[in-house]
Amino acid sequence: MSADAAGRVREMVDAVYRAESRRVLATLIRLLGDFDLAEEALHDAFTAAVERWPRDGVPANPRAWLVSTGRFKAIDSLRRRARFDASLAEVAERLDADTRDAAGGDAEGVEDDRLRLIFTCCHPALPPDAQVALTLREVCGLTTEEIARAFLSAPPTVAQRIVRAKAKIRDARIPYEVPTHAELPDRLDAVLRVIYLVFNEGYSASSGVSLTRHDLSGEAIRLGRLLIELLPEPEGVGLLALMLLHESRRAARTSPAGELVLLDDQDRSRWNRDQIAEGSALLERALSSRRFGPYTIQAAIAAVHAEAPSAAATNWAQIVGLYDVLARADPSPVVELNRAVAVAMRDGPSAGLALIDAILARGDLGDYHLAHAARADLCRRLGRTAEARASYERALGLTRQEPERRFLERRLGELLD
Repeated sequence: MSADAAGRVREMVDAVYRAESRRVLATLIRLLGDFDLAEEALHDAFTAAVERWPRDGVPANPRAWLVSTGRFKAIDSLRRRARFDASLAEVAERLDADTRDAAGGDAEGVEDDRLRLIFTCCHPALPPDAQVALTLREVCGLTTEEIARAFLSAPPTVAQRIVRAKAKIRDARIPYEVPTHAELPDRLDAVLRVIYLVFNEGYSASSGVSLTRHDLSGEAIRLGRLLIELLPEPEGVGLLALMLLHESRRAARTSPAGELVLLDDQDRSRWNRDQIAEGSALLERALSSRRFGPYTIQAAIAAVHAEAPSAAATNWAQIVGLYDVLARADPSPVVELNRAVAVAMRDGPSAGLALIDAILARGDLGDYHLAHAARADLCRRLGRTAEARASYERALGLTRQEPERRFLERRLGELLD
């Protein structure tokens, strides 16, 4: 194979890794019954692909090849280790017998592995924060640092949660399965939270050179669809509506150069009308049930933005009212912050600034860059230049995403001119 052909194959391996690695991992966890063994098998399978595909060609079904190769690699590894630990020989033989006919699986079964893995990671035997952290890491492949930023927590803390959660699953023999229908509602809240955090990381990346990570938001939407097929509960439907309504604005959120474009300045002709229509229909479905919760209310807020023909025509009074409902259903400092921004749009920057200052004064959101960025913008609009500069500088010190950093630097530069 020529160097150019080998390079194309390597690009194919990289593309397959991006698209399929978490699905392959989910299936390997089902087949091998162990997180760490499956992760090692995944690595070995892709290493083998890099070595063999340039020589033998890309297989017709790369995912099935990777699953089969990873399974064999894991069993071989256990057999080698059995020379030093005889108990591993029995494990290897059992895995070989149990998985010989199950490694390939049909497409639907492979897809279900992702959902099985989510519910395993969200098992009630695990602490809630560990459920979310483990699922983000194992199902979606977020790094520990990305998960920590999503939690507003420290990376070592998140790493400990993940290690302990894996140990709990292993030691308690938590089954790798979708719960029974009777058990599903009690397990739903954690799963919805996981999917929403995955979407948020994709919609507005916590760090890096890009504003968004389409792979993550797309994965969250796919998981949301799978979930409501399995369990069409109103709040799951509302979450899918919320994600689609937000995702509809993706193309307009950055300039051709990758710079951040605020909602008021977005070209609304670039909003995805098909996603808005689907999201709005799902929202109506969730609302009509009268059994909805915070995700559905957030979807209703997103729908008000989607329905506005221009920024000036946005019904901010309706949005504030919906935030009032959300604050009662799911109170949090972030909800208060978002409501304060809406109040500023309805009643003027002074009203919004007073609310944000009250949040910060009681010690909430001090390390949340968007709180300081919002305060800076309101101070700028009020002509309180020194305060605006200080808040922009504080926001810059907390921001880890390059497009947001460049935007804040431009705003700060305008105040210094």
